[in-house]
Amino acid sequence: VQLQASGGGLVQAGGSLRLSCAASGSIFSINAMGWYRQAPGKERELVASITSGGSTNYADSVKGRFTISRDNAKNMAYLLMNTLKPEDTAVYYCNIRNLLLYGSTMDYWGKGTQVTVSS
Repeated sequence: VQLQASGGGLVQAGGSLRLSCAASGSIFSINAMGWYRQAPGKERELVASITSGGSTNYADSVKGRFTISRDNAKNMAYLLMNTLKPEDTAVYYCNIRNLLLYGSTMDYWGKGTQVTVSS
């Protein structure tokens, strides 16, 4: 599985960005796609995820500001980030988790895209 993320950049606080993630390869029909981020000196954390059925999950810090969506036909996931804050600055990574037999999973990661929010 290959993941290609795009859409990062530099934006002022209060602004918006839209990240896109294109997935290709052995993508199982039941899966979850998500966005994680890692700021300097911090651990990677989940930002938002969405299952192939459309169920979403958000970190508390981004609820009400970020929206995750996906296009199953195109194997694409998106993260719309509004009202960005300097603390949102991080490298953002796209993830896909394939659901395998007996409840096991397999994670794949794309290269990160830098998001920098200036104050």
